[in-house]
Amino acid sequence: MRYILFGEDAPDGLAKRLTVRAAHRARLDQLQSEGRLVLAGPMPAIDAQDPGPAGFFGSLIIAEFASLAAAQDWLAADPYVTEGVYVRTSVRPFKQVYPQ
Repeated sequence: MRYILFGEDAPDGLAKRLTVRAAHRARLDQLQSEGRLVLAGPMPAIDAQDPGPAGFFGSLIIAEFASLAAAQDWLAADPYVTEGVYVRTSVRPFKQVYPQ
C-alpha cells in the first residue's frame, strides 16, 4: 500500500537539513531503485522554488510499504528525523486515484 510520510521542519531545520541531505537522499534513492517511491520533495517556507535562507516548511514523501508500521519505521530511521531536521512527523495511508 502507499503511504504519505510528512515531516515538518524544526525552526533551525535548514542548517541540519543541509548537513544530512546526502544520507536522506540515499534512502530515497533506495526506495526509487526498488520501484516503491511515487514522489518526494521539500515544501519551501515561502512561495519560491529556491527559498534561500527562508528554508523549508517540511517534506512530503509518497511511497509503497508493506504496512503502516513499516512506513513509520522507515521514517523514524531517516536522518531528517534522527538528526532533528523535523520537529513533527506523520504517516498516513494513501489511496491514489489519479493519475491512473
